[in-house]
Amino acid sequence: MTGLPEWLEQIETPYLLIDEARFQRNVDRLYSRIARLGSVVRPHLKTLRSVEAASRLLADAAHPATVSTLAEAEGFAAAGYHNLLYAVGIAPHKLARVARLIQQGVNLHILLDTPQQAQAVVDYAAAHHVTFSVFIEIDCDGHRGGLPPESDRLVALAQQLEGKGATVTGLLVHAGESYSCRNPEQIRAAAQAECDAIRLAGSRVRAAGIACPILSVGATPTAHYAEDLAGISEVRAGVFTAFDLVMHNVGVCQKDDIALSVVSTVIGHNSEKNWVFIDAGWMAMSRDRGTAAGPVDYGYGLVCDMAGAPLDVCLSITNQEHGIIVLPTDSNLTPDDFPIGSRIRILPNHACATAAMHLQYQVLQADSTEPAVWTRITGW
Repeated sequence: MTGLPEWLEQIETPYLLIDEARFQRNVDRLYSRIARLGSVVRPHLKTLRSVEAASRLLADAAHPATVSTLAEAEGFAAAGYHNLLYAVGIAPHKLARVARLIQQGVNLHILLDTPQQAQAVVDYAAAHHVTFSVFIEIDCDGHRGGLPPESDRLVALAQQLEGKGATVTGLLVHAGESYSCRNPEQIRAAAQAECDAIRLAGSRVRAAGIACPILSVGATPTAHYAEDLAGISEVRAGVFTAFDLVMHNVGVCQKDDIALSVVSTVIGHNSEKNWVFIDAGWMAMSRDRGTAAGPVDYGYGLVCDMAGAPLDVCLSITNQEHGIIVLPTDSNLTPDDFPIGSRIRILPNHACATAAMHLQYQVLQADSTEPAVWTRITGW
């Protein structure tokens, strides 16, 4: 395709745009890497929550996938996918929804890390004649939940579940602290710690006579820097499909890898303040300020031209439906470089948060002059 398709200037703004070529390149990059290391990707579908996007990630109906809500599990199950890991600690009242999916033939795995959750699973299973597939969460870095791999509570929890209305299908670990890394050496160390922790946990559970066939690791940074996946069944990652400015700050991607942007229209100027007003506020971008603590603070997003080239200025201020680009005094740009009625693209701090503000996405396809439209699964 030469030039930009006309529809980019015709669809009502603000809208979320996905660059299909970048998206596919990001997917191919990680999938090829993990395959070379002898494992498989169980992609986390929470970033876009889209059946159309999932079709690019899941080779067939049985391909493993990860979700963050039961609404996602139900939506992807309705689309035919049936190997889903609900990677949020299970609340007892949600077991009925899980059971309904299991009874429909969906291989839906649940996650837990406490005896109270385990007892709720055992009790529900006995009362309703259903068997649950369970992953136990392991803590590798103190970032969130999970049990330390050396904890006696881990083995006790597995024994509490196994054969009592539940099967301990696997262990799960998430190196959340890797998002605070700032160089490849730190990310590699986090990836090694993640894998070492789950291998130790797996050996202890298996030594207790519980098969526990799956060891699942994953975070987008560690997935791109892990060097030894021996014994690791699967790698989970989510934002790698679109990437964002947080991942750029971590060092996992370049700016031209970021496949998601918000298209906005210039609606005004304040020349005295060097301000440019646009029609995208926090309702289009989200309030996420994930780059504030990073090496570069991108405000509410990095401003690009409509071809996707960064202009090295940021969306500085957001109201609900207004955004303000505050041009630095040393910038070569002035408000006149942003004519009223012209359009820009804004790269997000956090792709998951920005995508959540939109019910559908316009997809820029290299081989078409028309947009594809991907829809979002909403709710919990």
